[in-house]
Amino acid sequence: MIYSFKGYIPVVHESSFVHPLAAVTGNVIIGKNCYIGPGAAIRGDWGQIILEDGVNVQENCTVHMFPGKSITLKESAHIGHGAIIHGANIGRNVLVGMNTVIMDDADIGDESIIGAMAFVKAESIIPNRSLVVGNPAKVLKQVTDEMIDWKTKGTKLYQQLPKECHESLKEVEPLREVPVNMKMQEGVYDTLRDFMKK
Repeated sequence: MIYSFKGYIPVVHESSFVHPLAAVTGNVIIGKNCYIGPGAAIRGDWGQIILEDGVNVQENCTVHMFPGKSITLKESAHIGHGAIIHGANIGRNVLVGMNTVIMDDADIGDESIIGAMAFVKAESIIPNRSLVVGNPAKVLKQVTDEMIDWKTKGTKLYQQLPKECHESLKEVEPLREVPVNMKMQEGVYDTLRDFMKK
C-alpha cells in the first residue's frame, strides 16, 4: 500500500514493484527496478528516504529514522529479510544480511557485506568493501572480488523480479491438490560456499 502523509506522496518509478502487503508512506522516492517485498515498511513520515535504482527491500524489513533525518539506500543495495535500517545510509551494492539492525547515523561503505543478525551501532562508519559480522558488529576482513561478484549476481535476480511481478503476480484461490505434472523451479543461484568452490 502507498500512503500520503502530511501532503507527502511517495514517488515510485513505474519499473519498480511494491508488493500490496508492503507499506510505503510519505516522503519516499523509489528509483528504477526496485523491489519492495510483502511486510516491508518504508516510513518517510519524519524524513526523506531515497532508494536509488536497483535497490531491494525484502520481506518484513523496516526503513525509518528519527525526526528531521534523511537517508539514502544507494544503487543496488540489497536489504535482506527482516532487516531494520534506522536512520542509516547504505552504500552502493551493499548486502545487508537477514535480521540485521543498522542504527542511526551509521554509514555503510560501498560494496560491503553485513552478515546476518549483525547489530551495527549508531554512528558506526564502515569502510568500503568491509565484511562485517557480530553483535556489536565488527569488520572481519575486506570483501573479495569473488564475494562482490556473488552478491551482484544475487541482486540482479531481485532487479529482474519487479518486471516478473508486474507480468505474473496475481492473487488467486489456492489449488486443493498438487498437480500431477508440477515442476520445481530451476536453480539459478549458488550459495556463497558453492560459488567460492567454482
